[in-house]
Amino acid sequence: MATSTSTRTLYRLRDVAPTIEAMFDALDPDQLEAVGAELAVPERLGVPAILVSGGFEHSVASWCDEVFRTTGCVVSRPVNRSAGLLMLAVDGNVYAIGYDQGFRLIPDRLKDQRFGLRFASRRVDPSRIRDLVSHTPGGGRTDITLVPDGAPVWSLGIQEHAQIVRRLGGRLEGINLTISRDNPTKVSSAEGGVGLRLRLGVDAADLVTDIRAIAGVLRDEVPSPGLEFVEHVVPVKDKGLVSRLEDALDDQLGKEPDGRIAAAVPADHWDDYAAARTFRIRINSYTAGQPTDDFSLPYVLERARVQRRGNRVVALRAGTVTLYRHSRAEKTDVIWSSNVLSWIEAEVRLDSRRFFLMDGCWYEIGKEYLKAIRSHVERLITDSPSVDLPPWVLGDSEKTYNESVPDKRPGYACFDRNNVQTGLHRRNGVEVCDLLSPDNVLIMVKRAKGSDALSHLFSQALVAIQTLQYSSEGMKLFAEKVAEVRKGHGLPEGFQPAKVVFAILLKEGAELTADTLFPFSQVTLVHAAKTLEQWRVEVEVVGVDAVPAVHTGSRGLAA
Repeated sequence: MATSTSTRTLYRLRDVAPTIEAMFDALDPDQLEAVGAELAVPERLGVPAILVSGGFEHSVASWCDEVFRTTGCVVSRPVNRSAGLLMLAVDGNVYAIGYDQGFRLIPDRLKDQRFGLRFASRRVDPSRIRDLVSHTPGGGRTDITLVPDGAPVWSLGIQEHAQIVRRLGGRLEGINLTISRDNPTKVSSAEGGVGLRLRLGVDAADLVTDIRAIAGVLRDEVPSPGLEFVEHVVPVKDKGLVSRLEDALDDQLGKEPDGRIAAAVPADHWDDYAAARTFRIRINSYTAGQPTDDFSLPYVLERARVQRRGNRVVALRAGTVTLYRHSRAEKTDVIWSSNVLSWIEAEVRLDSRRFFLMDGCWYEIGKEYLKAIRSHVERLITDSPSVDLPPWVLGDSEKTYNESVPDKRPGYACFDRNNVQTGLHRRNGVEVCDLLSPDNVLIMVKRAKGSDALSHLFSQALVAIQTLQYSSEGMKLFAEKVAEVRKGHGLPEGFQPAKVVFAILLKEGAELTADTLFPFSQVTLVHAAKTLEQWRVEVEVVGVDAVPAVHTGSRGLAA
């Protein structure tokens, strides 16, 4: 029996009217000619659609000449790669699916650059991330993380406010797709970047239904709490603002390079970049520059600098970068060609706002910073604590409270002021924790009247975890203290801290929420939590209940 689903990459196109004529007009005539395109208008889908089929043919594979020079053996092998492209309009939006090399027929300028990523941020399980690609603005650096079995997003080291997520993949949380209908127990996954790669229905009705389900997620849902940071980079849509940004970039391009403009591989073409052996760049010229073995940013900046003011960005957008699979750089060796602007990244500041050019589009960075901080704090503060702490009598000091916990909660151990003195911390030692739970969770306790006390608390946790993770001496000494306090019942063999709980009594017992936590403490808490999470240590924040002190009356003595 033929399978009812197939793994495909779905793109959503911008600025294409949902008509057969508009879809055909959006395609590049030269590319259609290159593949010997045949056009069909399928009616089975029940929506406006076109199907393009053809093939990229080369009479002899590019490696044959090289093999002859190396071995003296004459080899003649043809290359013929098929290409299929389905474009269909569903509920007013135009989508495209490429088969084999058909994805090359989709113009990059028409792709919704965040379509797949937006879906993934809403439906991929944050605890089962398998694939994450992030980019650091201003450095041209792209980090690719692959975890076949999946991992929590917090353990992957993403700097939410310093990096831009380009691709995200993992296990899908429940969505009514053909794959889940036909096999409810089957684990399905998705990978979202520019496009959305997942299993889609093969039959016409199933495919259209799946696309509608995907559109419904984007229309009706918000990102998962653990992944909302993916959308903190906001695309700039205001045409007037885009014009100002490109004027500023035009000025930058007219000056000597100062590092603010860097090279970056377009997001949807990493595989093409890896396969390329030769690059040729053409900017405002009838002929391309000399072939190079990589993308040449210095050449681009030099060519841009000699253009007239006001024409530099235009020249880069009209210019081309062509990738070849062979050093001879002939027409038959072309892998892919795109505009030059897609290959550079740049940062522009207007007043206090920060913008970033990526893949030829402008994004604002930092606009959602405070919102992101608050959202993270809300996730960290829990109203269902994993530790069982007694109420704090308001008249008691921090030391008195900590020492009272083991009497009120059997199994808890107090290490307040019971410091570990390592070779690095001989003077005052390291306070590993204030309390240790029965299941060996480190609990840091603080009564805070201001942000200074909490900054110290968060720093204490970082030093403590570093000591236990990286100092064998520190771990050994702490284990000895635990065995002593617990009367011989020490830490399990090979213990590594897995969780830290910040237990906070605010002011005079105010409820701990994102509204009552001091603003500066919110920032320092998130930064500390991100660092701990990168070290694979879970973070939880709990408010300690408070009870009033009991005052006993007494009669005064006569003078």
